[in-house]
Amino acid sequence: MTGDILLQAFVYLCVAVVFVPLAKRAGLGAVLGYLIAGATIGPFALGIVGHEGGEVMHFAEFGVVMMMFLVGLELRPALLWDLRRPILGLGGLQVVGCAAAVAAGAFALGLPWRTAVAIGLVLAMSSTAIVLASLAERGLLKTSGGQASFSILLFQDIAVIPILGVFPLLAIHAADTGDADDRAAWQSALALALAVAGIVAAGRFVVRPVFQFLARVRLRESFIAFALLLVVGIALLMHVVGFSAALGTFMAGVVLADSEYRHELEADIEPFKGLLLGLFFISVGAQIDFGLLASEPATILGIVVGTMALKLGVLYLLGRSFALDRPARWIVAFALPQIGEFAFVLVSFGRTTGVFDERVAAPLVAAIAVSMALTPLCFVALERWILPAVGDRGEARPHDHIPHQDAAVVIAGYGRFGQIVGRILRANRIPMTVLDLDPEMVDVLGRLGIKVYYGDASRIELLEAAGCARASLFVLAIDDREQAMAVAHVVRQHFPDLRILARARDRPHYVELRRAGIVDVHRETFAAAFETGIVALRALGFRAHTAHRLARRWRDHEEREIEELVPLWGDEDARFARTRLAMQEAERLMREEDPEVAEVRDAAWDNEGRRG
Repeated sequence: MTGDILLQAFVYLCVAVVFVPLAKRAGLGAVLGYLIAGATIGPFALGIVGHEGGEVMHFAEFGVVMMMFLVGLELRPALLWDLRRPILGLGGLQVVGCAAAVAAGAFALGLPWRTAVAIGLVLAMSSTAIVLASLAERGLLKTSGGQASFSILLFQDIAVIPILGVFPLLAIHAADTGDADDRAAWQSALALALAVAGIVAAGRFVVRPVFQFLARVRLRESFIAFALLLVVGIALLMHVVGFSAALGTFMAGVVLADSEYRHELEADIEPFKGLLLGLFFISVGAQIDFGLLASEPATILGIVVGTMALKLGVLYLLGRSFALDRPARWIVAFALPQIGEFAFVLVSFGRTTGVFDERVAAPLVAAIAVSMALTPLCFVALERWILPAVGDRGEARPHDHIPHQDAAVVIAGYGRFGQIVGRILRANRIPMTVLDLDPEMVDVLGRLGIKVYYGDASRIELLEAAGCARASLFVLAIDDREQAMAVAHVVRQHFPDLRILARARDRPHYVELRRAGIVDVHRETFAAAFETGIVALRALGFRAHTAHRLARRWRDHEEREIEELVPLWGDEDARFARTRLAMQEAERLMREEDPEVAEVRDAAWDNEGRRG
């Protein structure tokens, strides 16, 4: 038994190492490389991996579960609320529209209406795993089209619950078991509601205190173990109540999205997610039945082409009706026309309930696998031909090639903050490499003769090319808080000896950066506001020397106070209590100033800074 497992692991790793780099080199993407690898070793090709691949698929599905947890960590509840319209509107209409179009086609081909409706519901699903991985790989996930695609996928995960409830009603013998099914649906709904409430409550009142304790103990292995325990436990809970484990872990991620430990969770789970997702894609490729494809090519290819064409048309029309721009419409249309991995489960459930017989189910399974295998090719067509043809390519602009640098300083983010730092360094002839993700900024600065490379500074290969391994200083001046934290963690992890100067937008961002291990953190508006405070004191009659001394005393107190708040930030009550105490201490320090000193005139100080 152990030998079989090791042999399978060896085979999977071998084909991943061989096929994935070749696919990436050919511009096809890593996902298609995994699918080709699975198809090659599967039971319907070389037969190196047998029909037990279904068991591997169950294990590999944890990659999808972990991916949904990480996606949830990226979506704070406020952001998820902002996406409610595309999730409910765009997602709901996609499921209904695609299911209706496919069901109408199946009914027109002579299938019974119950079977046609069930097929429509199955084929309306898209692949969360492949689509999100492909969007992220190409830098499209954060675009408007990528966010719309994600909203649709999220609604599909939610829609699986009522679809599972509808299937028994569509079964041929549903009339004989209607009461039992009604009771089962009622009980399932209650179980789901309790499970969701439990996940939310545990995330608020159990998980965060445990993470705080583990962070204080400083046992990284325990932190990783608890992160995995959290994901596996929620998946097990959702499995027990009979619903999507991916949906449950997504909700847990959303609950923890505001946690100060979010980035540590992402860093700990990301390697497991990547390996398991690769295994999942290989398993999908192994399920392509080339024998059935050879014996019934017209049927299977007809299902694939017909379904993908119908869904592409519906998706494009929905994109127009929701006022998405042209690139976003085409991203949505080409990202989601395939049939998703959960369709395998729905087909199996359809067999069990009597909605499908084997003559219908077998071609559907083959069509699902083939459509998923075609998805990376859709992304290749989107990236090479569609997006350039529809105009605005800014969202999908490829990263600049950076010749390996030996600059002393690497600056990430060249907005209003980064430019001031860069101008000072440039004036002193200090060589530097600048990275920015704003294409307009890159182009404008290029016209001024300032070389700025377009690229995502959270990508390790870009940082290596920029010269971080040899640089003396890394200036983190990115405006977007989430992106800045992602870059901070990557630089800290891969270049631990590189000194980082970081710009913080506000106090919470300052605390996050300090907790990430960055020592030199500077709030972007603090210095200007500090100088303005001195001018305000002078305008109110304080002598220049006194105003500077009072402001400096307050600044020293402020810097001590915010450092004391860093370990308390996760405990709101303790943080507010400490802040109130600090305000009282600041007032006491100011009252200790000798009033007679304030009246002493010093010409050098009092003439300093006068205008007009």
